Amino acid sequence: MPLVKAGAEVANDWIFVPDGAVLPGTGQTSVSLARFLALKQGQENGPLPDGVRLGPADDPAELEPYLPELKLIEVDFPRYTDGRGFSQAQLLRRRYQYCGELRAVGHVLRDQIFYMHRSGFDAYETRRATVSEVLEALAEFTEAYQPAADGPGAAFRKRTGA
Repeated sequence: MPLVKAGAEVANDWIFVPDGAVLPGTGQTSVSLARFLALKQGQENGPLPDGVRLGPADDPAELEPYLPELKLIEVDFPRYTDGRGFSQAQLLRRRYQYCGELRAVGHVLRDQIFYMHRSGFDAYETRRATVSEVLEALAEFTEAYQPAADGPGAAFRKRTGA
């Protein structure tokens, strides 16, 4: 699966370790939210991962005390019709001020890339869109009407000077 970050395809140095699988002693790993919390609270033994993968039903508020130490948060889109990941990204960026890499994984469609970027995602690991499609989607619009987590002001504010 291609990984697009900062406008280019990059190597994916991260490994997602499913629940129940042995955590490797080296390398950059991400685990589910439940497993991460179990490791942090001493309910499970093993090396602490630097990344977490949120499922659609996971609450990003549970990560708030750990955000400064996380290098990567992956948000899983198991189906293209499930939009809860957009809300998770907005919460992480705007409410909790997460500054690390926020990666969309799973069924990431070309038509959703621009809105994912506006929600705060800065990396896309997709099995549904090619690298060129991701890059085209990111450059498709130059202005947006609503304020969002990606920073640029809304078009109406620019027009009115507010």
